[in-house]
Amino acid sequence: MEITGGCLCSAVRYSLTASPIVTRVCWCRVCQYIGAGGATINACFPSATLGVTGELRDLVMTADSGNVSHRRFCPRCGTHLFSASEARPQLVFVRVGTLDDPEVVRPAMTIWTSSAPSWACIDPSLPTVERQPPPAA
Repeated sequence: MEITGGCLCSAVRYSLTASPIVTRVCWCRVCQYIGAGGATINACFPSATLGVTGELRDLVMTADSGNVSHRRFCPRCGTHLFSASEARPQLVFVRVGTLDDPEVVRPAMTIWTSSAPSWACIDPSLPTVERQPPPAA
């Protein structure tokens, strides 16, 4: 299986050679900034299965979970593509909106609901977690 994607301007392209481990809707405050006020949808993959062409920039920060994270984006168009935690370097989280075919994944849960605004649209059919769930793998 190969899953492909890229940024808005196509300067960065990527491929994944594994199925996603889990896909989550995230309402943490960092994701709200990235998502222009909404949640982000993130699919978790083994990091060894990710291949990237094009230049990426890396924003290093401490996430709401307390973990040091790396948020990688295209320096040309600003599209956020990936995030990874130093606590779990074997995993990479891919922004589902950057997939060529976002139908290849489906969210399994909504996380960081305690940070969601009162007007957030949270799918009642998905399990919810108020903060950070246990590691994906």
